[in-house]
Amino acid sequence: MCGITGWVSFDRDLRSEHQVIEAMVATMTPRGPDAGGRWLDAHAAIGHRRLAVIDIIGGQQPMVAESAGAEVVLTYSGEVYNFVELRDELRRLGHPFHTQSDTEVLLRAYLEWGEEVVHRLNGMYAFAVWDQRRQSLILVRDRLGIKPLYYSQAAGGVLFGSEPKAILAHPEVEPRVDLDGIREAYSLLFNTGPSVWSGIREVLPGSVVRFDRSGLTERTYWRIEARPHTDDLPTTLANVRHLLVDSAHRQLEADVPRCTLLSGGLDSTVLTALLNREIQHREGPGERIRSFAVDYHDQQEQFTADVLRSSPDAPFAREAGEFIGSDHHTILLDPDRLLDPANRQAVVIARDSPIGVGDMDTSLYLLFGEIRRTSTVALSGEAADEVFGGYPWFHSPQALAADTFPWLLVTNDRQAMPLHPDLSAKLRLREFQADTYRDALAAVPVHDGESPEERRVRELLHLSLTRWLRQLLHRKDRLSMAVGLEVRVPYCDHRLVEYVFNAPWAMKTYDGREKSLLRSVAHGLVPQSVLDRLKNHYPSTHDVRYNRGVQQQAADALKDPHSVLREIVDVDGVRPALEVPPEKLGWGHRLRLERVIDLSLWLGYYNPTIVL
Repeated sequence: MCGITGWVSFDRDLRSEHQVIEAMVATMTPRGPDAGGRWLDAHAAIGHRRLAVIDIIGGQQPMVAESAGAEVVLTYSGEVYNFVELRDELRRLGHPFHTQSDTEVLLRAYLEWGEEVVHRLNGMYAFAVWDQRRQSLILVRDRLGIKPLYYSQAAGGVLFGSEPKAILAHPEVEPRVDLDGIREAYSLLFNTGPSVWSGIREVLPGSVVRFDRSGLTERTYWRIEARPHTDDLPTTLANVRHLLVDSAHRQLEADVPRCTLLSGGLDSTVLTALLNREIQHREGPGERIRSFAVDYHDQQEQFTADVLRSSPDAPFAREAGEFIGSDHHTILLDPDRLLDPANRQAVVIARDSPIGVGDMDTSLYLLFGEIRRTSTVALSGEAADEVFGGYPWFHSPQALAADTFPWLLVTNDRQAMPLHPDLSAKLRLREFQADTYRDALAAVPVHDGESPEERRVRELLHLSLTRWLRQLLHRKDRLSMAVGLEVRVPYCDHRLVEYVFNAPWAMKTYDGREKSLLRSVAHGLVPQSVLDRLKNHYPSTHDVRYNRGVQQQAADALKDPHSVLREIVDVDGVRPALEVPPEKLGWGHRLRLERVIDLSLWLGYYNPTIVL
């Protein structure tokens, strides 16, 4: 896992732009604390920061290969999990190898197959190739959008980076936010492509961007498709188990210490159990996977159930760890660490955005920091709910009948920060949400002959996989890489996603529960308490001291009558949350206050030009 960045321009000689590329590379240091490198020629400046995971000595980047008297340069972030098979095939085709890294495999694979290499990759990746032979740059992002990649047509060409901050480090790029950026931030629709920053776009998941002397083009090489599912239930269950086991085993590959994120929910417990078995198979029966959970001071005493959580995680995680036999650890966080402005600002900088989920972001960042003390790679159960249909909205008549994104029924009015009335009138968020929803439904693949009920569930699955999941992956990548931790997500294996997406809903719920196909894999691997447990979201603190601190920090942020913050925030709309007694402050009102704090920190750090 790494950070990549670069600049290609046909209008100037970039060989003297060392300081610029160094500044861009420096922003990626948290993503790659182990090493850095850059490569320059007349029209390309390519940079890299490395987190060494596979072939610690041999995987230095940017990596260069000679071909037809020219150089082909790769800067790459991520992991290709089938690199061993690809290397064997490339050797048979005559390619020499000098390292054991997947980076060299990817570079040689590009030399052999060009852009069509994307169809051969299994993994999470974002990479750039500067091909001197063709005077072209290609930017590639993995199918599900696990790894981030941004670009901007600026500075006489194209700038790119794993995060917007790499592009913003270029002296000719102004940190600018317009109405479109604010609309993307506060609509909670999780579009991919546009970003909060004017002129900076994401490479779409499953897409290739090419820039050469004829201009810039973008094409999609993968999307979720609707296909007939002809397997019966026993065959389907066997195939799901095989795909999940294979994905978990592949993603265990690393030359550094590994661990799992174990919440005590079905998804993470199944994954931890599979990985623990594989560790023992590879390294001996005495070995075991290390697992981590997060908990809060006084959580047991102060926990109250809400719409997102019916029970605290920690007891279930401990029981799961004991049942599996993992080396389990609980990271305990107190209000002081969650409220520390330095930690909150670190999260805002990691995200490059004012929009987050409050203490759940800060606690995840702190959890990752603690994990990084002993592990470099963590495996997570992210995406199981989107793949297998685990969210309440898949089973809710209200959500099935609603003419909007299902998560807006839960999050929109409670969590979206009140915007200044003048700004709100310009944004017209309700219209934007309605238009975007229609476009999103139009992108859902159709399968002839399916019933209206099956079609509706397919829509919710597609929306969840192409929108809701992407903001979760974004959050996990940014907050983990901010401390130099690589997080892998086996449930995002595209083979598993494709197969389960097309299984009929009756199979996905064959036992009368959510995530029936995953539950079938879980039998014998997890304790009964986990099998029976309802879906719980990532935990949030219930400590009254935290509520009191959030109210004080939000009030302080709103004190300056001349701050641009007051042009964005409806102070009157925030005031009720400031006046509620701390012990009665609900999570929705609290999140509004947390977003005020984050917006204030974001404005102070980036000092963007806001065009309203």
